[in-house]
This record gives sequence, C-alpha cells and structure tokens, in this order.
Amino acid sequence: MADSVASVEVFTLTISRETVYLGAPRPGEEPNARGYLVRKGNKTVYPTFDRSVLVRVRTREGVTGWGETYGLVAPGAVIAIIDDLLADFTIGRDPTDPAAVHDDLYDLMRVRGYTGGFYVDALAAIDIALWDIAGKIAGKSVAELLGGRARARIPAYVSGLPEKTREARADLAQHWRERGFSSFKFALPVADDGAGAEYATLRERLGPDVRIACDMHWAHTPEEAIALIEKMVPHAPWFAEAPVRTENIAGLAKVCAAVDVPIAVGEEWRTVYDMHHRVPQCAISIVQPEMGHKGITEFMRIGSYAREYGIEVIPHATIGAGIFLAASLQASAALSNVTAHEFQHSIFEPNRRLLVGDMDCREGAYTAPSGPGLGVEPSEEALGLLKSN
Repeated sequence: MADSVASVEVFTLTISRETVYLGAPRPGEEPNARGYLVRKGNKTVYPTFDRSVLVRVRTREGVTGWGETYGLVAPGAVIAIIDDLLADFTIGRDPTDPAAVHDDLYDLMRVRGYTGGFYVDALAAIDIALWDIAGKIAGKSVAELLGGRARARIPAYVSGLPEKTREARADLAQHWRERGFSSFKFALPVADDGAGAEYATLRERLGPDVRIACDMHWAHTPEEAIALIEKMVPHAPWFAEAPVRTENIAGLAKVCAAVDVPIAVGEEWRTVYDMHHRVPQCAISIVQPEMGHKGITEFMRIGSYAREYGIEVIPHATIGAGIFLAASLQASAALSNVTAHEFQHSIFEPNRRLLVGDMDCREGAYTAPSGPGLGVEPSEEALGLLKSN
C-alpha cells in the first residue's frame, strides 16, 4: 500500500445551547449537576448542551481525516474504547480500504458480544475518518467513492419544534414552511396536549399538502402505540416513528401489522444485523440510519439491505458538530432509495460555524458537500474548542 495510518487522536467538542434539545424543560425535568435532565415523556436523558466525540486520523504521508460520533452522555466510554483498543489496531492499516478496517475492528470484540452501543459508536468515528482520507487520497467525494451521486439535492424535513406550546410550535413550523420546507416531524414526548391535538394544530396551520410525521420515542407498549396511531389517522400522518421499545421486536411486528400508517424505525440500530433481526417479521416502511451510531460502512449496508426489501431510507439527522452529518449526506447522495433526510434546524443552524465547506440546507433540501472526502473540515473555532483526553 502507498500510505498507512500513522496516528489516531480523540477529542471532545462541547457547544452551549440557548434552548435544550426538544425545548425548555417541563416541571420535574430540572438538570442535575452534570447538566443532564430526564424527559418525563420518554424517560430518556438529554444534556443541556451539545457534545460530540471527534477523531482525527493522520497518515504517514500527512493526509488527515475527521470522524465524529455521539458524546452526549458518558463520552469517556467512547474515548476509552478508541484510546485503549481501536486506535492501535487502526495504526498501520491501509486508509483506502475503510470497510476492511471496519470489519476487522468489529470482530475484535465479537466473542464478548459487543455488537452495538458505545463500542460501535467508537468504531463509527474511525470509519468516517478513514472514508474521509480515502476520498482525499483519490481526489473524490465519499459519494463518488460509494458509486456516484444519485441526486444533487436531498429532500429535507424539519424535525423538532422546540417551543413550549403547540401554537408556538405551529408558528415555528410555519416559519420554515415560508422558507420552502414542506415536510415536518414533531416529538410526542413534548406534545403536551397529545398526538391528536398536535396534529390538528399543525395540519390546520400548514395545510393539507404538507407531510407531518410523529416521533413516538420508543415510549409505548404495542397496544398503546396502535391506539395512538389510530388517533393520528384522520390527520393523514406521513409516518409514525419508533412506536415501541427497540428490544420489543415482536411488539414492533404487531404494530406494523395492525396499522396502515407507515412505520419508521432504526435510528438507534448500529449494524445491518439489526435489520436482519427485524425486517423478515416486521413490515416496516422506512429505516432511519443514524450515521453517528453506524459509520459509513454500515450505513451503506443498511441502505442496500433496505433496497432489497423495498424499504425507504430516511436518515436520522445527526446531533453534533456536523462531521457525521456531512458523512450522512455523502452516503445519502449515493443511495437511490433515500427519499428524505432529517433536518435538525435547532442544531444545524447555530453549529454550522464549526465547519468549513459548502454543506447547506435551504428551500426544503440539503446540498451535500462538494469537496474531496467528506467535503468539510473543522473551523478554527471548532479546533479551538477541542479537548483532548
């Protein structure tokens, strides 16, 4: 091989937020000393800030690639996995064959059952960085390495309307409607008046031609989910997301069989094996791969498997500095069955200063970065915020 990996460095990047993700805390959701709060609607912990784990991989010839994964809570777990294990087994490898490196690193802990969670999150960051390097060495974008761009622009939907009331959330949605967006999703755990009222207000404000989806946040039994989805039907829902707990595969199958509304799942899945376990028995309509949990190699495998079963791919938008959002857009541009991509406006807009590149989202669509590799680099401000561990 002409070049090889020389170093792997890992950092955290923490960014303050004016408003907590999903909106201001409700009574009983006060942050603890670490800045973590638990949403009562889904019993899930969220930080009051944005935080990512970034990886910088350098080759012996001086090519630098950037990767990113989740660091919202317990980032030390991801950092330890990279520093103590994955980095040394990445050094010396051929950076132009990221899938081979990915599979070897994945196998390191197979005997111990490490097929997901923080382990694959850590692997995802390295995988993204290697694809970045591979593109830079080839002088091509990652999308070109993956077979070429299937589209120049990727339809985007506005996700999360972080306001305190449904009227205010409808006002925010209308703001984005006036900016050219025609697809939206609200989060049921913070829809305080219930799914039916939320849908009714949004539909009245946005009109009959706008697509509106509901994120149910894995918070329901199959019976509860079916009843809630039936209440959505009069409002022409686009899709219902994450209706039951991720481990309840039989419950997911039950919901899919009982309702006519398209069911979307998969944000939290780490590998294509998660699809293997579910798709044959669960008639899902949409899979939502999250780049920060998977990396480019597994993202593409999920997309290919979904195509075999006629399943749409609508990727989850990344919550971070933007490195793995760029990776998601590169992969999405190359997949023919990607029909839309989530747009986390409350993160993308304030954090876009952290990247150099032409990645953008306007008038209802993303533009994937055009440069080699991922097409983005951390800005000087971002580099100044990096904290080594």
